[in-house]
Amino acid sequence: MASQGSAGTAKWVYAFGDGKAEGKSQMRELLGGKGANLAEMSNLGLPVPPGFTITTEVCTYYYAHDKQYPPELKAQVDEALAKVGALTGRTFGDAQSPLLVSVRSGARASMPGMMDTVLNLGLNDTTVLALAQSAGDERFAYDSYRRFITMYSNVVLGVEHHAFEEALEQYKESKGVELDTELGAEDWKTLIQTYKKIVREEHGSDFPQGAQDQLWGAISAVFDSWMIPRAKKYRELNSIPESWGTAVNVQAMVFGNMGDTSATGVAFTRNPSTGERALYGEFLINAQGEDVVAGIRTPQDITEKARIEAKSDKPSMEKAMPESFAELTRIYGILEKHYRDMQDMEFTIESGKLWMLQTRNGKRTAKAALKIAVDLASEGLISEKEAILRVEPGALDQLLHPTIDPKAERKVIASGLPASPGAATGEIVFNSEDAEACKKAERKCILVRIETSPEDIHGMHASEGILTTRGGMTSHAAVVARGMGKPCVSGVGSIRIDYKAKTLTVGGVTLKAGDKLTIDGSTGQVLQGEVKMLEPELSGDFAQLMGWADAHRTMKVRTNADTPNDARTARNFGAEGIGLCRTEHMFFEGDRIIAVREMILADDAEGRRSALAKILPYQRQDFAELFAIMSGLPVTIRLLDPPLHEFLPHSDAEVAEVVKATGVAEDKIRHRMRELSEFNPMLGFRGCRLAIAFPEIAEMQARAIFEAAVQAAKETGAPVVPEVMVPLVFTRAEFDIVKARIDAMAKAVSEETGAKLDYQVGTMIELPRAALKAGEIAETAEFFSFGTNDLTQTALGISRDDAATFLGPYTQKGILAADPFVTIDQEGVGELVRIGVERGRKTRSDIKLGICGEHGGDPASVGFCQEVGLDYVSCSPYRVPIARLAAAQAALGKVLSGEG
Repeated sequence: MASQGSAGTAKWVYAFGDGKAEGKSQMRELLGGKGANLAEMSNLGLPVPPGFTITTEVCTYYYAHDKQYPPELKAQVDEALAKVGALTGRTFGDAQSPLLVSVRSGARASMPGMMDTVLNLGLNDTTVLALAQSAGDERFAYDSYRRFITMYSNVVLGVEHHAFEEALEQYKESKGVELDTELGAEDWKTLIQTYKKIVREEHGSDFPQGAQDQLWGAISAVFDSWMIPRAKKYRELNSIPESWGTAVNVQAMVFGNMGDTSATGVAFTRNPSTGERALYGEFLINAQGEDVVAGIRTPQDITEKARIEAKSDKPSMEKAMPESFAELTRIYGILEKHYRDMQDMEFTIESGKLWMLQTRNGKRTAKAALKIAVDLASEGLISEKEAILRVEPGALDQLLHPTIDPKAERKVIASGLPASPGAATGEIVFNSEDAEACKKAERKCILVRIETSPEDIHGMHASEGILTTRGGMTSHAAVVARGMGKPCVSGVGSIRIDYKAKTLTVGGVTLKAGDKLTIDGSTGQVLQGEVKMLEPELSGDFAQLMGWADAHRTMKVRTNADTPNDARTARNFGAEGIGLCRTEHMFFEGDRIIAVREMILADDAEGRRSALAKILPYQRQDFAELFAIMSGLPVTIRLLDPPLHEFLPHSDAEVAEVVKATGVAEDKIRHRMRELSEFNPMLGFRGCRLAIAFPEIAEMQARAIFEAAVQAAKETGAPVVPEVMVPLVFTRAEFDIVKARIDAMAKAVSEETGAKLDYQVGTMIELPRAALKAGEIAETAEFFSFGTNDLTQTALGISRDDAATFLGPYTQKGILAADPFVTIDQEGVGELVRIGVERGRKTRSDIKLGICGEHGGDPASVGFCQEVGLDYVSCSPYRVPIARLAAAQAALGKVLSGEG
């Protein structure tokens, strides 16, 4: 409901100007960002053209009442207009001394360029004469009138902009001129008649001459623009609720197009790309605001330093308008100090006087955000804690990976999902074998697949980046790529892959194996050819902010790492241990897969043990390396989890290879393949079920873990306390059977080596029943790690590899707030985690609790983990810094829900 005015009537309009205002910057929800900041600048005594804001509550009312306005609104707008007129010495709609206004949108969150604006409102065939007389410049008046007709007709009457552009171009051609500035008053008068004719033909009625009709047409157009497709899309991408609505700001016009002592411009108080502390921006002499933004004329630099750097021969504002430049510098100092953040400002200079039209916290790159936060803290404008809260954790992704040089030309051939950040260039390969061959030959490649599976792990490892035509943000390719820190673009449905011909086709372009391709995992773009890259720099500011974050967070941050390379990368990024080592990825390396297949094809336990004995030394060495790299930090190793059929051959060529390597008959291999194939492997013969049916697998892995722990402790001198994790349990009975095997193996290794073993056995809580029975399971389990990828699949009954087809409509319609595989579903899956935590702790107060699903690196989910009291989060190596910052923000009480 609307705010109450002094007489108890609903207040829908807030005035500002002449050094005072009815609003202030804290009233963003009611006045929108622009209105709140215009009020604040007025209160600060800065030169702001007077005006008023129609509140966001009117927008809500407008849509709730079939596009009708509150009954009191008209009178309040008229009263506010009269006040603006009194301050400017003009009257709205007056023939002798007309007040002209701009009408702009202003939502609570900045939505640059998404909604509509109308300038020079109040001009008509009569008031244009008065404007020409008072300005002493007929050309300026008619230039402003033709701009108004173009803008108003487009925004309010729905006449396409290009209709006016074509008429203007034809006219300029007939006159033999190139620039708008070469046209005089008489030219504009002629064009205005042409423009009015266009409006009559396209709109079906004459261009409105009444100032009140123009004003209400523009106000309605701004409210209507809240629901136009581009605004809706922007809100969807930036998690801005539709219910917020937009405000409308009506403000006295000041003119930047009144000759050479007038100008308009945009400036940032710091460089939004680098964060450098220097006025950064552009301006245009004798122009209006849209000229700078529209790119019709090339703007000039504000500072002399920037002009020299840009090698521009056009004078800077500092040289051309020194008084206005000095005033802008004074104001920018006041605003940055007041808002304690980098400001993005719009200004107009009318006949030598500077006016401020807007200020807001400026959008910036991650690199700039870091530098600005650290610098503002060093300058004493903000505290360390505020600096931590100023940087969006997810944006750090931009800093950790190579990116495409912004100056490089992009030949975009397709777009998909930005599944793993960073960019990569290489030659196209369509299978893992070719990827490995490329790597050996020291050539860079991009692995292009319809979708990837665990057996593509070596190809993914060998490639610079991965491109898939199927799968979403949490598909196998996306999850593994993020873990490896490799760029990935997934779900590019427009690409057709022909494995046989080794070609990919999209929109008339066909590329073959060996052709160069670039993927941008930060935008989801697929580019033809090679593109220049920029390498990441983890500067001093990064280390500084991370140090502050670590001092404030209470949760530990571990990594999901399966290889020594992953572990080293994660340590460099500040990981405090390994929260998940997936042992199955180690099974695909080189000769091991032959022994694994031998084990699966064996007829009895004896045969399986014999094959497993060949894998044992490899596993032991892998674990010893991980323990040594982590040097005393905790390492959680998950026993074999995926179904066995994933390790079996799939193609005829692979079957032939297995026959050759193992000597097992082809019939027997194919029979075993049929035997192990499953309709729904996700819910099939996997996890602890393998260890119960084939205990020798768990025994071999446990032996490898404990022997490696003894070896690493000797080599590093740091005590190793392995955490052995049993996957996919739903009952204590399963856990106890597997735990007994692990304990027996620990005892055996201890007796054989004479070493005292310190270790823990815990489980992955990834099934709803396990969360519900957590109290019982905790009687024997010493730690829980919430596997939220599978817990999400089993709780919601959604396969993450197939969900991309319908999750879009689900989030758009508000059924789900976000993709539940990206940001944890707090109400459902989160409730199961809460239950697991509470029941587990009730049984065992010191139980160690962590999370190792993809959610461990998602800022909103990290906030949830803090709230439920987990001891640590574990995420892929390249997300460790993101989790460290998110954990610090969560500890400082930032509500991160929905910001992921």
